[in-house]
Amino acid sequence: MRRESLTQAGRVVVKLGTGILTDSRKQPDLAQMQQLVAQVAAQRRAGRELVLVSSGAVGAGMGVLGFDRRPVSLAELQACAAVGQSRLMAAYEQLFARFELAVAQVLLTHEDLAHHDRHLNARNTLVTLLRRGIVPIINENDAVSVTELKFGDNDRLSALVSCLLPADLLVILTSVDGLIADYGGPQERLLPAVERIDRAIERLGRGTSSAIAVGGMTTKIDAARIAVRAGIPVVVASGRKHDTLARVLAGAAEGTLFEPNPQRLAGRKRWIAFFHHPRGTLVVDPGARQALRNQGKSLLLPGVQRCEGEFQAGDVLSLCDEEGTEFARGLAAYSAAQIRARKLPRPVLVHRDNLVVL
Repeated sequence: MRRESLTQAGRVVVKLGTGILTDSRKQPDLAQMQQLVAQVAAQRRAGRELVLVSSGAVGAGMGVLGFDRRPVSLAELQACAAVGQSRLMAAYEQLFARFELAVAQVLLTHEDLAHHDRHLNARNTLVTLLRRGIVPIINENDAVSVTELKFGDNDRLSALVSCLLPADLLVILTSVDGLIADYGGPQERLLPAVERIDRAIERLGRGTSSAIAVGGMTTKIDAARIAVRAGIPVVVASGRKHDTLARVLAGAAEGTLFEPNPQRLAGRKRWIAFFHHPRGTLVVDPGARQALRNQGKSLLLPGVQRCEGEFQAGDVLSLCDEEGTEFARGLAAYSAAQIRARKLPRPVLVHRDNLVVL
C-alpha cells in the first residue's frame, strides 16, 4: 500500500497512550494534551471524522486518591479510573471547546462489543456522533470491567473500535517514532513499513526489556494484526511531535505503516473474528486446515481431531492446527457434547459463511 492513499482516509481512529498524555509523575500533562487536541481539531476542520481512544484515566485519579504510584489491586485501579475519567473528560472538553468542537464520552466493556445487538448499537451511536460533528472519546469502562472480560489494553481497544465503525485508518500515537529494528544496537533504524506481521516483526516488539522504552510495542503489533486483517491500515508514530497527524494524512513518511489486507472483512466477519473470547477449540488435521485456509471450505466433522472446552451452538470457537496455532475462528453449528458424541444430522461443524481465517 502506498502512503499516498492515506490522504483519502475520511474516518480516522487516533489512539493516545498514557506515555504521551502524562508527565513523569503519571499526572495529566495539559500542555501535551493541548498540542494533541490541536492536531485532532485541525483534521476535523479539514473535513475528516476523528475518533479518540484515550488512556490516562487511572493517572488522572491517582493524585486525588493519594497514590504516588500506580496501584496494583483491581479495586484501587477501578477507583482511580472512576475518579480520573471525569477529570480527563473535563480537560478534553475545555481543550476542544477552544476550537469550537464538542466531545462525547463513550465507555465500553468487552461484553458491549461481543453481544451482537449491543455491538450494533455502539456502532450506530458512534456514527451518529460523527455525523453531528462531535469528537467521540472512547475508553474502557475500567470502573466496572472485570479482569477476565477486559479488552486487555487500549491498543487492542483502538483496533476493535476501528473494526467496529469501520475506520479508514488507525493511528497509534506513542512515545517513540514507530517500530524500530535493532533497538539500542549499532544498526538501529525505524521501519517505514511492514507488509506482513510475522515472527520476525513480533520479535522486534520484544527487543528490549523495557516496555516503556519502546512504547509497549508488543501490544501495538497485536493491535495492528487485528486492524490490517480487517483491511484497515495502521500507522504507529510519535505523539510528541506537533505535526504527526498532518504528515501521516498527507502521505508523508512518518512512523511505521502496517499495510492492510487488500480485502476488507464484512461487518459480520469482523464481529466473529475479533470481538469474542472463544468458548472452545477445535483442533483440525492438515487436510482440513488446507481446505479452510486456501479453498474457502466449511469445517466438516471428519477433519476434527479434538474438541476442547464446553460450548453451545452459536458460540465462537477457535480453530487450531495440530501444533496448537490458531488460524481461524467461527460459529459452532453444534454443542461440544454433540460434537464429541459424533452423531450429528449434518457433518458441517462450522459453515464457511460463519468462519474467518485469521
